[in-house]
Amino acid sequence: MERIKHDIISGSLTPGAKVDSVRDLAARFSVNPNTMQKALSELEREELLHAERTAGRFVTTNKLLIESIRYKEARNVTEGFIKQMKSLGYSEEEIIEFLPYSFKEEE
Repeated sequence: MERIKHDIISGSLTPGAKVDSVRDLAARFSVNPNTMQKALSELEREELLHAERTAGRFVTTNKLLIESIRYKEARNVTEGFIKQMKSLGYSEEEIIEFLPYSFKEEE
């Protein structure tokens, strides 16, 4: 479920895109089809996916919803990063000073 949600909010699965079948997804993620069905049902409950009776499941076209969930996930990642840095003994000021160097290492 988390992987599919990540693919939606990162743009790997675009709004309106058809999602693979339960069996195909279960095989890809090495899980039981019943487990995959539950995960997809949960994503439908969150309105990230919707089912069309004979055509399959599709990613929502609600870009505002996708962006809202993306923002929440980014906040969670950021808060986790800050907690980890603080557990290493860094102060808020040191964390802020550290960030520009992190971006330079990616280039």
